[in-house]
Amino acid sequence: MKSQYESTKVIELGSCAFRQWRATHSHCRFIHGYQLIAKFWFGGSHLDDKQWLVDFGGLKELKAQLNNLFDHTTCVAGDDPELETFRELERKGLIQLRVFDQGVGIERTAKVVFDIAQQYIGSLTCGRCWVEKVEVFEHEDNSATYTANSKAESVEKIESPAVVTETSTGNTSLSEPPAEISISAATPTQTHSTAAPIFNNVSSGKGGWFEGTTWG
Repeated sequence: MKSQYESTKVIELGSCAFRQWRATHSHCRFIHGYQLIAKFWFGGSHLDDKQWLVDFGGLKELKAQLNNLFDHTTCVAGDDPELETFRELERKGLIQLRVFDQGVGIERTAKVVFDIAQQYIGSLTCGRCWVEKVEVFEHEDNSATYTANSKAESVEKIESPAVVTETSTGNTSLSEPPAEISISAATPTQTHSTAAPIFNNVSSGKGGWFEGTTWG
């Protein structure tokens, strides 16, 4: 079923550190930082009583859940050979660790964010709306998208709801921890989006989204 209405929302996920240990050919194997931003596409066939598809003012808790994953956190793969080193840093209070059982990469991040958003939007709108696509930006040049194959996937099927198992430094209010995250998060690799760019030369009033950040 095709959406009759579509709306979009951009949410800043946070500034986080990543390590892609399998990228032995690249400096991405070192700890490096990104300021992640996500763009969401919402779909639906019916508006609410205010003639809105999704109430953007009702997304504060979604942003809080995503910030818990990605803002001032360190994101690594569940099979990272140095995982115990990262856990020791967390025990010492030096990092907020997020561990992804299925590995890290911007594509994986997009899927995780999609699942979290779908669970949230489905609950917020009682199934009236769904998430059609999520695009996550590492910076202006690199992004990845995850797109639902169908409305059925968006509304009914969340194979591994994107959530988190609790850590010693935080928690999430999502009801079902996703199968794919052990302590939570995801990292980026390099890809580019075919979606319409969300950046232009006109100031949005938010300042420089990517100023003061580094990336590999």
